[in-house]
Amino acid sequence: MSRREQILATAAELFAKRGFHGVSVADLGAACGVSGPALYKHFASKDAVLAAMLVSISEQLLEVGRERVAAAPDARAAVVALVDWHVDFALRHRPLIVVQDRDWESLPEQAREQVRALQRAYVDVWARELQSVHPGLGLEQARSMAHAAFGLINSTPHSALLPDPAMGDLLHRMALGALGLEPAGLAQVPQNVT
Repeated sequence: MSRREQILATAAELFAKRGFHGVSVADLGAACGVSGPALYKHFASKDAVLAAMLVSISEQLLEVGRERVAAAPDARAAVVALVDWHVDFALRHRPLIVVQDRDWESLPEQAREQVRALQRAYVDVWARELQSVHPGLGLEQARSMAHAAFGLINSTPHSALLPDPAMGDLLHRMALGALGLEPAGLAQVPQNVT
């Protein structure tokens, strides 16, 4: 992991715990093992850290989402691959989801527009595949279905009471059920998982 990636990962943890405005540059530097001013070698400001964090995750979601679709043999497999990817991402990056939700308004306007554009493109990757799976589905309905699936999966920082493998399986089945691909049956959910 590069120093820049370390700073972003540490910032995500701190921002998720204390909020963007609750973390100073000195706090961030101390958590990374450098002086606060040393952070300026990598980022122009704390705002730039937040912008880089949220733009990069949006780029990653879109890039990998497109790769998963391109590798899938058909639209149904593509949607399953997208669900797998988003569930995996959500389980590995809980702090980023919290930061995105809570600190969106602190994001500089230019970065906010960039993130919005990337997120719209990501939604459309899902929507196109959903339209192929469900003939006659309108674009806005397909986009709404994608957003609903994201909401379910992105609840992970607040709802993950099970160990990650069991939580991932539950989210996967529920998201596919919500997208009309298979029942979201809960009969296979492990009981009394500690």
